[in-house]
Amino acid sequence: MEKVTGIGGFFFRSENPEALRTWYHDHLGVDMAPQFSGGAPWKQDEGFTVFDPFSKADTMIPPGKTWMINFRVADLAKMIEQLRGAGIAVADLEDYPHGKFTTLEDPEGNGIQLWQPPIQ
Repeated sequence: MEKVTGIGGFFFRSENPEALRTWYHDHLGVDMAPQFSGGAPWKQDEGFTVFDPFSKADTMIPPGKTWMINFRVADLAKMIEQLRGAGIAVADLEDYPHGKFTTLEDPEGNGIQLWQPPIQ
């Protein structure tokens, strides 16, 4: 069976796309699309990607939203400190056998989960 090899892009609507692009770049290091920056698109480090639809009743995705993105990070404690230092509200770190997690919302209330996978 032929199958996809990864996520090539994530596209969503925004009230202020330019400001949101800048927020993701400045606070999470996600490079803007080439048509907006003149450079190359964001290149991810190789790693796992979870693709999992949730029930509409699930509370992990913010109310009124239909998606939440999960980004892998190398050092979650440092990322939390960096975001809080920029005045961004971030949940406390949670540690599970399958990694460390925290959640936050972007300026438009979209859900973001940060994940530090366990050392393999």
